[in-house]
Amino acid sequence: MSNALTTPEQVQAVVGQLNAPRDLKVIDHLDSHAQRWVGLSPLVCLTLSRDTEISVTLGGGPRGFVQIPDAHHLLLPLALLDDSAAARPGTSFGALLLVPGMNETLRINGTVLAIEGDMARLQVAECFLHCAKALMRSDFWQPACSQSTPTRPPAFLAASRFMALATRAADGSADLSPKGDPAGALLQASEQHVCFADRPGNRRIDSFRNIVSQPQIALLAMIPGCLQVVEVCGTAELSTSDSLRAAFQVRETTPKLVTRVSVDSIVLRHSPALARARLWPAADAPAGLNGADIFKAHIQLNRSGGEAGDKVRAAIAVPGALEHGLSEDYKHNLY
Repeated sequence: MSNALTTPEQVQAVVGQLNAPRDLKVIDHLDSHAQRWVGLSPLVCLTLSRDTEISVTLGGGPRGFVQIPDAHHLLLPLALLDDSAAARPGTSFGALLLVPGMNETLRINGTVLAIEGDMARLQVAECFLHCAKALMRSDFWQPACSQSTPTRPPAFLAASRFMALATRAADGSADLSPKGDPAGALLQASEQHVCFADRPGNRRIDSFRNIVSQPQIALLAMIPGCLQVVEVCGTAELSTSDSLRAAFQVRETTPKLVTRVSVDSIVLRHSPALARARLWPAADAPAGLNGADIFKAHIQLNRSGGEAGDKVRAAIAVPGALEHGLSEDYKHNLY
């Protein structure tokens, strides 16, 4: 494909450089904020990756169905996953946990440590809160007005407003990133390809770093309020093609790059997990659960970033600093 991006440096140059340490909000365990978030979540999006295999599925149930035996592990009931076949010991996982009414998502990455009866024991390697942009752009907590759900995958993708993008790094570790846009602006499908655009974010480019080294991806597309999903698996490539980017223009703003997926499989199916989660109509956000507080707590727990990290930690130790004292570029990259 012309205008293809093939290195992380090329991608970073296109989307913009980071102005804060890349992993500053990442911790290696489940602190009290993360444990409360998990306990309030009725839905987990999950990618499982091993060797050349990568898949994405949903798990759903009553709040707290994902159990927390300690700060370094999760217990996930296999029966509450739409597809548990890939959950095998040694498999890398990436998880997104949603809490009704909250626009941030909690991201947890690690390894499937063991299968214990009807539970998968997951070992936590990374935990961090993802910014609110994806769910806000998708208006996720407002169900679609249409009473009819598209019955063909291309039409479903065109109507989708939220997706979870599953990629894997060169070392095999899995990652699951949330993406959202209004219907028609998120995903476009042709006979052999599915495309989506990059929108302004925190510039970490985790998914893009993974794609240029391991192009096999999976994505799960959703229409808020609908209990069906579409899973797409294929090979992804990144492009700055003018024609591809122009197709995703929103409010006279053209994205800087587009991901084009050569489709290996595309499946539309009912999700029992979504039905059990009962996300809509959405409840009010839980009292006392605040994204900014969680970001600040995780930055203070993180010890990476050298002198730049110390500067940010010192700044946010002052009450109100994150809201008022840091530059907009720093806040943009942290969130």
